[in-house]
Amino acid sequence: MNIAISESRNIPKQSIIDLYKANNWSSANKPDLLEKALKNSHSLISAWDEDKLIGLGNAISDGHLVVYYPHLLVLPDYQGKGVGQMIMTRMKEIYKDFHMQMLTADGKAIQFYQKIGFERAGQTEPMWVYHGDEH
Repeated sequence: MNIAISESRNIPKQSIIDLYKANNWSSANKPDLLEKALKNSHSLISAWDEDKLIGLGNAISDGHLVVYYPHLLVLPDYQGKGVGQMIMTRMKEIYKDFHMQMLTADGKAIQFYQKIGFERAGQTEPMWVYHGDEH
């Protein structure tokens, strides 16, 4: 396995859709909007095994103080092999001087994010208006 991390936004649309479908994310059902959203992110980091997209993470930010990490996906066959950690390490490097780095985690993702330094934000409760069904 030869994993490379990239900051290029030139990711084939079908590779993006395949990654999201492999993880059962409902945004795969809106491929045009998903592609536009990712390419308009403040940062977009991808992981590759040669020419195969195996992981992706993005950030939305004001560019100065606050960054939010909405998506981190890794192909199921590559999960548990450090791919997500490599993506998030790069994200945390980019935004290291920001006042607040935040995300919403559920399920097994909670333990993953705790291992890389995230913690519950006081007594906050995540809230949303959500049009998906995988959470």
